[in-house]
Amino acid sequence: MNKQLEAKLKTLPSTPGVYFHKDKTGEIIYVGKAAVLKNRVRQYFQKSRNRDPKTELLVSEIVDTDWQEVESEFEALFLEAELVRRYMPRYNILLRDDKSQSYVRIDFKNDYPSVTTTRRPLDDGATYYGPFLNTIALRRALRFLRKIFPYSTHTSLPSRACLLVHLHLCPGPETGTLDSNAYKITLRKLVRVLEGQRITIMRELEADMKRASKHADFEQAATLRDQVRALQELDRRVLFSDKEFMDLSKDHALIELTELLGLDKAPRRIEGYDISHMSGTDVVASMVIFVNGVADKAEYRKFKSVKQNNDDFEHMRETMTRRFSEKNIKAWGMPNLLLIDGGKGQLEAALSVLREKDIKIPAIGLAKKHEEIVVRNDWPYTHLSHKHILKLRGFSRVSEDFTLVDVPNTSNVIKLLQRIRDESHRFAVSYHSVLKRSRQTTSLLDDIPGIGPLTRKKLIRTFGSLRGIQQASVAELTDVIGHKKAKAVHTLIQHIDN
Repeated sequence: MNKQLEAKLKTLPSTPGVYFHKDKTGEIIYVGKAAVLKNRVRQYFQKSRNRDPKTELLVSEIVDTDWQEVESEFEALFLEAELVRRYMPRYNILLRDDKSQSYVRIDFKNDYPSVTTTRRPLDDGATYYGPFLNTIALRRALRFLRKIFPYSTHTSLPSRACLLVHLHLCPGPETGTLDSNAYKITLRKLVRVLEGQRITIMRELEADMKRASKHADFEQAATLRDQVRALQELDRRVLFSDKEFMDLSKDHALIELTELLGLDKAPRRIEGYDISHMSGTDVVASMVIFVNGVADKAEYRKFKSVKQNNDDFEHMRETMTRRFSEKNIKAWGMPNLLLIDGGKGQLEAALSVLREKDIKIPAIGLAKKHEEIVVRNDWPYTHLSHKHILKLRGFSRVSEDFTLVDVPNTSNVIKLLQRIRDESHRFAVSYHSVLKRSRQTTSLLDDIPGIGPLTRKKLIRTFGSLRGIQQASVAELTDVIGHKKAKAVHTLIQHIDN
């Protein structure tokens, strides 16, 4: 930490707010929120902190820090979401996977819009607000706001009034008495609070309250008064306090993995591999990449095996040989750790290639049956720490030339390895399924006279699958391959379908 930043941190206020970490170019690299700016921001620079590698990397790039004070944790929560959307800081993406971000979804095109939270926005015509990086705090905020601006969460209306109608938390679109326009006006106010306009809304409600009182509409004035008081009360609501983890990824897995395998440093790039086939046909392999514990899907690769047989060990050797060819090493770089989906046989097949090519990187397996970590005893680049195994409340057993490590499924390290293993399995199965469907479609089209390889490719490229071709009309087929061939294809496909 430079002296200028050190002096600046001494002026941090003891109020809620949002802070911005910047690098040497002045670019905002991370945006965070705090219930007490003074406490939260200083945590980054405390040497006693046991930071994970991702946070350590962030701290090493911080040259300057700015902040913006707000009146409450509510404002901090919503302002953080707005600024992350505006600046897209790279460490907000790097330190969190997509499961930690949430959006508020409101379908204003519906007569009675519902308000829900989701992790994945869709192109469905609804309006999405976010991303919010603290899902628990967001839901807590929505529960408070629902008392002020009652909203429906029904995606399909029930046959009678729900319990929340009687608790005055739902306006009751299912009752048939709700004014759609009035309800949407209420939701617009809710949205403006989500966008950080709470003070403005309070002033408008106070003006409406005085106007209603002046016109002797005391019931409406009382309702508006309660809304104003509830919005004022939000200043004292605790949404997240400062009990956030210093490790922004909320994941100590890389530290645990480094200590468990006796590595010199945390494995920045982990590659996961799996084989998928059905009785030796359509054999494929997947390579998934996790950088700093987060999936980097742009770097994923898939392999179609040359040999089609039911030998997983042979296919793993082929995959490793192709992965560590001179061409691919130059194009993709080298991993810091290999994770093989499987037990001793699959791991030994991978290691045999590494030995032949004199590649010096750690490699482990993850056996499916008992979720055991498999380590080859004589592989010199992994050194199991039995002290750390005990620390994780696990145990190990030696089986021939391998050590099988069993640690609780609740541990961070096993969760990380399972995520990588499951992702490699998913990616392999999806590619296998594509090849299988393509082969089945192609074999059926082979039986149609006059349909050659180029025509088959056109059909598959246009309609995606045999089912897509079956559902296509003669006119749609004609646009792709001409009327004569379209008629022949349509006749045979419909015959097969029947």
